[in-house]
Amino acid sequence: MSSVADFLASTINQNVAKWHMSPAMTEIEKRVVKWTAEMIGYTPEAGGVMVSGGSAATLAGLTVARNIFFRKLHINQRGLFGIKPFTVYCSTETHNCTDKSVSLLGIGTDQLRRIRVNDDFTINLNALESQIRADIASGYTPFCIIGNAGTVNTGAIDDLEGLAAIAKKHDLWFHIDGAYGGFAASLPDLKPKYNGMQLADSIGIDYHKWLYQPFEVGCTLVRDWSQLREAYFKRAEYLDNSLEGKDERTEFNEHYFQLSRNAKAFKVWMSLKAYGFEQMQAMMQKDIKLARHLESLIDTSDDFELKSKSDLGIVCFRYIGVNLEPNAITEINQKLIMALETDGRIFITGTTLKDEFVLRACIINHRKCEASIEFLISTIREVAEKLMKLEPVQAACCA
Repeated sequence: MSSVADFLASTINQNVAKWHMSPAMTEIEKRVVKWTAEMIGYTPEAGGVMVSGGSAATLAGLTVARNIFFRKLHINQRGLFGIKPFTVYCSTETHNCTDKSVSLLGIGTDQLRRIRVNDDFTINLNALESQIRADIASGYTPFCIIGNAGTVNTGAIDDLEGLAAIAKKHDLWFHIDGAYGGFAASLPDLKPKYNGMQLADSIGIDYHKWLYQPFEVGCTLVRDWSQLREAYFKRAEYLDNSLEGKDERTEFNEHYFQLSRNAKAFKVWMSLKAYGFEQMQAMMQKDIKLARHLESLIDTSDDFELKSKSDLGIVCFRYIGVNLEPNAITEINQKLIMALETDGRIFITGTTLKDEFVLRACIINHRKCEASIEFLISTIREVAEKLMKLEPVQAACCA
């Protein structure tokens, strides 16, 4: 259905820059923003704008945060000149688009404080508090906390309620990166894990993930529409709408950086109208169940080792073979990434957790089933055994 929507939108080729250029698409985007806030349990007064994906959603959210938080300093007009450095806080597991965003915003990565995580890869609240106090004592201005509603590495969900309390205590902006796991907040069994999401000042969402949409489409949500306009509006004669009446038209060019924009919301709208959100929730629940099935297969095997657990659809693990030394285990898993890509039957990525290289399976496809998961494990095992036969000295050792 999304592909049909993209085809129709591309054929019509409207520019969703001003209401009078694309009135239907503008109203559809407003509706999808409201639906998104409702689906994840955010405030019904929320405003938002469709963006390309999770990275753009983070950049847009932090742009609003910077401009609104420092409105008394007229940062839009005067820039950052003469302002003492202000600090942003996130965990060591937060997506690297945060680094890119603070760099683009002139804050600088030197002022990005990556806080250590707990054993479950969630941010350590005590370490966060200590860092904020240390920065205040050093003359910095703590500005923003970023919480993870499902990290990209392991699917870890930070204590969002605890982060919101710290943000309120120190009068900081609270942004949530929900690009990967945000929509899982709608699942009844997981709702308690997302307590505090409703307290965020801004949230980044990515529909490519668990709304199963084709690229590109994400969303930045803020507590109200006016914050977007305050952050982005710049008057231009060629965009003047004084002759268009006062009928509550929303001009998205006044609420975001882009002027020319395609109709990103249309495919989300058509998917939800065609299938309903309950069907999307059922697919999310299915993917999570498959992740638990993968964990079970790993736990009951002799040649694989589980390295992380989460409530979502990401599983990190290693192939450990039989009687392999630690260095050999690292080597074989690193070689597996390219070997599996060359083999072509499955696609999997790698990452590093607690200084160990691991394989990372992200199960987020509506077509996958238990047989897919069993095929994943059997294929990795087969390719790994071939690798060790080809290079027995480097890959294996004596018992």
